[in-house]
Amino acid sequence: MNKSDILNFIQTSPKPVTKREVSDAFRVRGTDGRIVLKQLLKELVTEGAIVKNAGGAYGRPEGLAEVVVIQISNIDIDGDVFAEPIEWTGEGKPPRIEVMPDNKGHPALKEGDRALARLEQVSKNHYEARVIKRFDSETGRIMGLLKANKHGGLLIPTDKKAKHEYEIAYADMNGAKDGDIVSAEIMPGRGTRKKARVMETLGRRDDPRAISLISLAEAGLRERFPDKVIKETEGMDVPEVKGREDLRDIPLVTIDGIDARDFDDAVFAEKVEEGFHLIVAIADVAYYVRPYSDLDKEAQRRGNSTYFPDRVVPMLPEALSNELCSLKPNVPRACLAVHMWIDNNGKLLRYKFVRGLMRSAARLVYEQVQAAYDGVADDVTKPLLEPVIKPLYDAFKILDAARRERGALELDLPERQVLIDAKGNMTGVKMRTRVDAHKLIEEFMILANVAAASALEAKTAPCVYRIHDRPSADKLDSAREFVESFGLSLPKGQVTQPRQINQILMKAKELPYSHLISTVILRTQAQAVYSPDNIGHFGLALHKYAHFTSPIRRYADLLVHRSLIRAYGLGPGGLDDGEAVRLEQICENISTCERASMTAERSAIDRFAAAYLSTKLGNEFEGVITGVTRFGLFVELKENGADGIVPMRSLPQDFYVHDEKAHALVGRRSGRVFRLGAPVTVMLMEADGLTGSTVLQLVGHERGADIPGVQFKRSRTYEPGRRDREKDNKNKKKYGKKGFKRGPKHRR
Repeated sequence: MNKSDILNFIQTSPKPVTKREVSDAFRVRGTDGRIVLKQLLKELVTEGAIVKNAGGAYGRPEGLAEVVVIQISNIDIDGDVFAEPIEWTGEGKPPRIEVMPDNKGHPALKEGDRALARLEQVSKNHYEARVIKRFDSETGRIMGLLKANKHGGLLIPTDKKAKHEYEIAYADMNGAKDGDIVSAEIMPGRGTRKKARVMETLGRRDDPRAISLISLAEAGLRERFPDKVIKETEGMDVPEVKGREDLRDIPLVTIDGIDARDFDDAVFAEKVEEGFHLIVAIADVAYYVRPYSDLDKEAQRRGNSTYFPDRVVPMLPEALSNELCSLKPNVPRACLAVHMWIDNNGKLLRYKFVRGLMRSAARLVYEQVQAAYDGVADDVTKPLLEPVIKPLYDAFKILDAARRERGALELDLPERQVLIDAKGNMTGVKMRTRVDAHKLIEEFMILANVAAASALEAKTAPCVYRIHDRPSADKLDSAREFVESFGLSLPKGQVTQPRQINQILMKAKELPYSHLISTVILRTQAQAVYSPDNIGHFGLALHKYAHFTSPIRRYADLLVHRSLIRAYGLGPGGLDDGEAVRLEQICENISTCERASMTAERSAIDRFAAAYLSTKLGNEFEGVITGVTRFGLFVELKENGADGIVPMRSLPQDFYVHDEKAHALVGRRSGRVFRLGAPVTVMLMEADGLTGSTVLQLVGHERGADIPGVQFKRSRTYEPGRRDREKDNKNKKKYGKKGFKRGPKHRR
């Protein structure tokens, strides 16, 4: 055994080797032999002939250093994180770097994040990385508007929270032009002059459709599907009826909004001796999207569809979402259906899940169905009124009464609808009209979701529950003090039930500010999430609940379908063992995706509204205070439903204290009150469609903005002039009466 033999052994090994492996290869025995081996390895490392990695193994010196700066390049459907070195001078593609999980409770890494990491070589082109230090989140990519100048360009970020603008050199413009909205990479460097280089052009500032693109890209969503995903949909077709229940002669109908593009649920009801027989048929997405396929990986990555005012970013390609999995009228479609029998009190007696083939009898909209039931049927609904529509309403009345009986939360808040013209410009905002037809579909879907959760529990099969925890004690305490100002009360010292909250909401309907009370109650509620562990659904007052009815737009529903298929032996496309093991991780991922989608949808609406208002600067609007914070007031404009902020600095001069319990800003000296729900008049000062920021200024509110006729409890802390009086009293105690001159004795 000599150095050249050891060197040759290590250099020819496909992966780094440990000292024990070297020892075994050369049959090193005894203490003396191990000491000699150790010394030879040390000399080789000193000479640079080999390297010793973080795990103590020895390998060839070529490759990456032990400590490098990495950038997250990909996160796969399993949650595994992969990165690339920031600097790579070697030949070909950089080696694969897998980032090991962080057990320190730090936030999860995202694509584009950078970090300092310690590497351990696993094989020739494969490293494992452990993060030493995360860099500022500013490092990575940023979106913004490019303004060309003589030096190249200036990038103005679309994020209203961004602190810097970025210089872009001519060489780093990547074909971008003045007025382009671009995604750029922030270049490392120090100093006040931040630099970036353009990576991708997203659209033009003057294109209204670019507004939703900004929100989409901000949330890390992508509109286009990879080519391999699209390719997988080619050649797919509707299955034969063999092996399925034939539902084509049953007059199932879809009932959706007028602007709906995909129809993934159909309903039917008929009166039977014990009560009603209901059928809810759902598009059989699991037949087309199989576990571990490229379609499946992309759907899981997206988690759900995202809805913008001017476009939809679907979870599945249009070949499925708008065609094969859309229950269009008068064409056969594969479905997973549940037969349900309820008694006349709305109790679910039994259920049966089947894989079927259906043919929708009609594509109906909510207002159309409601008009038919109210006596104004059109050519489509007239022949369906007696055999289809009326039985649906009869069953709905029973389910609705059962809902009220169990005490489900009745937060019926209006939903805003952004109006877009043919060019993609926002023309206004209106509140969506809500009729009983909406509630009808809701109740049918809820019952089907309960049946799905019950069926999987009965089979002890894996289930993705939709769970909703009860409100926290702190939030309830805050809401309790607020509603007490209106003469209402929440019980103390006991577990709050939805029924108790409903009692408050019913009493509030008699008051002029019932919407305000509903808003405050809504803010006490926890966020509903997906979980394989069931804790029930507080808002719906249900012990078990699982999303089953929208697999086109929610990955959670697809998992529930797969579990039902496997549990009941309904054919191919059932839940895979690997999916069942990773269910908790998948649930966390799709819950995160859902929150990202909701954020993107809200930011898009904010940007459309700001773009709409940008032509109305200086105009005055009537509004209502919808949010009170330490940095100002949020106001919703009555005319168009748009939101804006009144910064603290623009309020009448005073020192304002944020009274969280009263949802108010209170002037320390003047006693002015600006309270949630108060009517205000504002002037539009700024509106930027790029960032979505809208700045307002109060008009004629030197006396504040309170709610007329409502007496709120006010903490003594905010009593006008109290601080000054306390200061005087403190001085009296310290120095005695005013005007008393202290002699030398008191100055010692």
